[in-house]
Amino acid sequence: MSELRYRTCPLCEATCGLEIEVKDDGAIGRIRGDRDDVFSHGFICPKGSTLKQLHEDPDRLRTPMVRGDDGELHPATWDEAFAEVERRLMPIIEVHGRNAVAVYLGNPNVHNMSGTLYPRFFLRALGSRNVYSAATADQRPKEVSAGLMFGHLLSYPLPDIDRTDYLLMLGANPYESNGSLATAPDWPGRLEAIIERGGRVVVVDPKRTKTADHASKHVPIRPGADALLLMALVNVLFGDDLVDLGAAAEYVNGLDDVRAACEGFTPEAVAPATGIGAGVIRRLAAELAAAPTAAVYGRIGTCTQEFGTLASWLVDVLNTITGNLDKPGGAMWCKAAAGGSNTRGEGRVGRGVELGRHRSRVRGLPETYGEYPVVCLAEEIDTPGDGQVRALFTLGGNPASSTPNSERLARALEDIELLVSVDVYVNETTRHAHVILPAPSALTRGHYDIAFYQIAVRNIANYSSSVLPPEEGSYDEWRTLCKLALIAQGKGADADPAIVDDAAIRTMAEGAGRDGDDVIAELAPRVGPERLLDFMLRTGPYKLTLDELIANPHGIDLGPMEPRLPEVLRTPSGMIELAPEAIVADVARLRAALGRRNNGDMVLIGRRHVRSNNSWMHNINVLVKGNPRCTLQVHPDDVARLGLGSEATVASRTGSVVATVEVSDALMPGVVSLPHGWGQNVKGARLSIAGAVEGSVNFNVLADENLYDPVSGNAVLNGISVTVTPA
Repeated sequence: MSELRYRTCPLCEATCGLEIEVKDDGAIGRIRGDRDDVFSHGFICPKGSTLKQLHEDPDRLRTPMVRGDDGELHPATWDEAFAEVERRLMPIIEVHGRNAVAVYLGNPNVHNMSGTLYPRFFLRALGSRNVYSAATADQRPKEVSAGLMFGHLLSYPLPDIDRTDYLLMLGANPYESNGSLATAPDWPGRLEAIIERGGRVVVVDPKRTKTADHASKHVPIRPGADALLLMALVNVLFGDDLVDLGAAAEYVNGLDDVRAACEGFTPEAVAPATGIGAGVIRRLAAELAAAPTAAVYGRIGTCTQEFGTLASWLVDVLNTITGNLDKPGGAMWCKAAAGGSNTRGEGRVGRGVELGRHRSRVRGLPETYGEYPVVCLAEEIDTPGDGQVRALFTLGGNPASSTPNSERLARALEDIELLVSVDVYVNETTRHAHVILPAPSALTRGHYDIAFYQIAVRNIANYSSSVLPPEEGSYDEWRTLCKLALIAQGKGADADPAIVDDAAIRTMAEGAGRDGDDVIAELAPRVGPERLLDFMLRTGPYKLTLDELIANPHGIDLGPMEPRLPEVLRTPSGMIELAPEAIVADVARLRAALGRRNNGDMVLIGRRHVRSNNSWMHNINVLVKGNPRCTLQVHPDDVARLGLGSEATVASRTGSVVATVEVSDALMPGVVSLPHGWGQNVKGARLSIAGAVEGSVNFNVLADENLYDPVSGNAVLNGISVTVTPA
């Protein structure tokens, strides 16, 4: 006999529902899509079915690891591990101050409630300005443009793909990525539905991706030129008198400033730099303006380039000036059931965002949303002087793999005085750790997508109870983070994590005008993330409770997105700031790029695969077996011109790799592509499957920490100049 249990997949942004068979002996059986899930309706990608293998992976850490006097990592008790953190951390703080300690927050945090809710309390207790995250490697431009335009970093309008007639998509490949910063299960099916109902999907990408193959039209573009194309579209709309703000008109500031900014960016002017003919650009603008409903959507390819913030801003400028902002079938805001950044407090007028409040020590790069750009992390560790980072906490991240010039950071970590990692593997980063604190298996904890339901293309609420009981010797991740907060506060490794947890719910209660003790009593006996979630649901716009979600294991459908202007805004003016000063000031840099010509080098871009998710999933045999996927894709003309054989050396300013050549006419000539997230075959990592993948190389060896978008600080990971030679 067996029992079926239901769980939202935590492995990417799509939030697909899973049906999981649990056998009498507690073993996991079959995993398939939950056909009754209110959002995914049974859709599942290859990753979701591997939660069993991830749970059972013998390389997954189940006990803390502490580096001994012999220099090696050894298993330890939780008490020993926390005591070692305290022993090593406090002298660094006492001698060098709190800014000598840095924190890196990785993508896995947003995929679990503890990682979403509790790092803030650790950061507050630590009191360091040296905070970094994966956001400045993939999405900070969108957060900056949304914050300046609409008042909050998560208030970016989402493409209403289920109702639109026309979707213009740049830098996105949801057939492989499952979508990003626009949460929706089964992106492929939703895109195909647009075409089936008579609409159009246009994909702008340097590569003819799987998404482009299924689109109505593919428009190849030179890497890094998206902002020029978008600015030319704006130019045409103004020049041809096609601007129409629609219902949003009364809430828009700065239209004339946008008109002035786009002057000179004609289709003819941008055509040489973009590789797109002027006629094609004019047709795209006309199609956008003529469509009954339309949405422009830009994702990681538009963020990880030198004009990332400009491109992100122009996406929403186009949605606004075509009358599609806050319009069904256009670009809209969802209304999250819990934790919504634009549902709390009074609507319309807010504090807005303030950027650049302080600057990094070495290069003086400005912070955004309390974080320095991750391109600064290595230099802050390896550059001597006052304020040098001497200790680093990595929470669910692998920066020695995922940050630009990754080999420099790996070298810096070899000599750091303290590295503490909350992680489930000994990987490229944690192999340098002094203490590793493992997180529990995803199947043994409850789950609610607090962040992703704030950016979902439909209003959804779905809580998953734990599928399995806790493993012997495991420790809740929220308790781990509370313990670290108490150690940082000087309360000692023996302090009770409930101190922080109770303070967290009291703070949340007071922010909602409630008495903390009353709320604790009302929600008893719940503690931890479930207690915080329950309170957020109760005080959210739908007044739900956690018990209601538990009683609906397939989720609650709260309906499609609805118009929300002006209450969704949180800007000081109470208006959409269509031309934020910090962004418009960067247009001069874009204008200078109009005359840029190819210098003869090849240009490197990244790519995704549906069986991969950054560096998380490469230790699962079923996901990495088969034809090699860590290959250098090269156009056949370039293969012949460069005299390439089966392998090629790819070199940039920061390093070089030898990669297997895959000939592909899907790329533009002059462009090569490597996938992101590989390269686990390094000394000291304990990844028996990932470390044995033939040809696995790390893209970020080639990425340059000196290349970044100056407005957001985001790393440039697309459009990197490289040389390619026979190996």
